[in-house]
Parts: sequence; C-alpha cells; structure tokens
Amino acid sequence: MSEARVGLVIEDDQDIRELVRVVLSQAGFEVHVASTGSAGVNSARELNPDVITLDLGLPDIDGFEVARQIRKSSDAYIIMLTARAEELDTLMGLEAGGDDYLTKPFRPRELRARVEAMMRRPRSASNVTSPVEEPDPELSHNGLAVSAGSRSAVLDGAELKLTRTEFDLLLALLETGRIVRTKADLARRLRNEPYDVGSYVSDADERAVEVHMGNLRKKLGDSIQSPRWLETVRGVGYRLAPSSSHN
Repeated sequence: MSEARVGLVIEDDQDIRELVRVVLSQAGFEVHVASTGSAGVNSARELNPDVITLDLGLPDIDGFEVARQIRKSSDAYIIMLTARAEELDTLMGLEAGGDDYLTKPFRPRELRARVEAMMRRPRSASNVTSPVEEPDPELSHNGLAVSAGSRSAVLDGAELKLTRTEFDLLLALLETGRIVRTKADLARRLRNEPYDVGSYVSDADERAVEVHMGNLRKKLGDSIQSPRWLETVRGVGYRLAPSSSHN
C-alpha cells in the first residue's frame, strides 16, 4: 500500500489552483486538480483523496452540491475556499459536509497549517490498523456506543453516518462527560491541540464548531430543550447530557 497522501484541488481559478497545488505538494501530497465541480466529484470517487480543497464558486455545479455529492462516497477532509464575504455561505458549506474553510485571499502558510492539523487526526476505521489482541475501547451513553478505534458510532443498534469532524466532536464530549467544553476548546481539539494552551481561535472557528454541533445533533435526533446526548450550556459551550435522562 502506498504511503503517499493524496490531495485533490477543485478550483476554476488557474492561479489559485496552482498556488494550492504547490502548498499541498510541499506538504508531501500527491496532488490532483479539477477545474469544474463535476470533474471534482468524479476525481474524488476515483482517487479516494485524504484532503480536498473545494472552491465554492465553481462554474458548473454549486460548490455546496459538489460537497454533498462527494460526501456520498468519500470521507476526505474538505476545506472550503471562498471569495464570498457572506459568512452564511461558508456556514452552508460546512452543513453540506465541509470540515473547515478559508476565505480568499488566504496565506499559503495558513492553508498548510490547517491541512497538517487535519492529517494528525485519524482518518477512518478502514485506515486504522491495530493488533487483534488490542481491545477497542468503547464509550457508551444513553443508548449511544462510540468506538474510538474503529471510529464508529452506533445508536440503538444502527450505525450513524458521521463526518470525521462530527465524530471527533462527539468523541470529545463523551471523553470529558459533564465537564463543559467551550467552542474554543473544541476548535483546538479538532486541531489536535491542548484544550487550554492551544493556538488562537477566531470567531469564525467557533461558529464552525456551532454548525458542526448542529449537524451532529440532527443526525442523533437530539433535542436542544431535552437533550439525550449533547447539552448546550448557554454562553459557555457544550457537555454530555446527564445519564439516563431518557428511556
């Protein structure tokens, strides 16, 4: 099995496409490019990339739709790149399946830092190889069972289809239980940094966590008013709901 990490750049602007290609190449990726959304969806299906950068302003297919289509067959990390000033667009991109976003113009150094933080996180169960004798620890709470080793979440016997970012947030809350984690804490967790002494977290990073938590709550079928798993502590952050609060 090849150790080469694969990157896919979906971008119609030639200059930006080349810039991102160079950044990913320097970070050690085998980089493929696509200049349209349809070509990008096909490439994602064929290449099974580790990381995808996706321009939201593509000429043929809406970037949000591209993300939704890619998510049907790929668990790649998706970084949205957008020139639009409207933050609503980027948040919609996260709802469509993106993991992170950067607004243009961006610094190549920042893109590389975000990609490298993502690659420090486990990819998926299919990429985790552990000795058979090593047990796979499972965390359970109110009918939800989460396995860190196989990166699976099972609710009442049915496996949930979570993005990697949603899974990591859920795992973080299960690990810390009733301790409240701020949005900044969780943003740092997604970068594989310590909760309290990590790097600067922007308002946009915190809003991205809110969107991912909202997506996670929908997939769990959880209620904000009477939470079974994810409890929002207003003005502070999130924590695990009390045990056995529901049947």
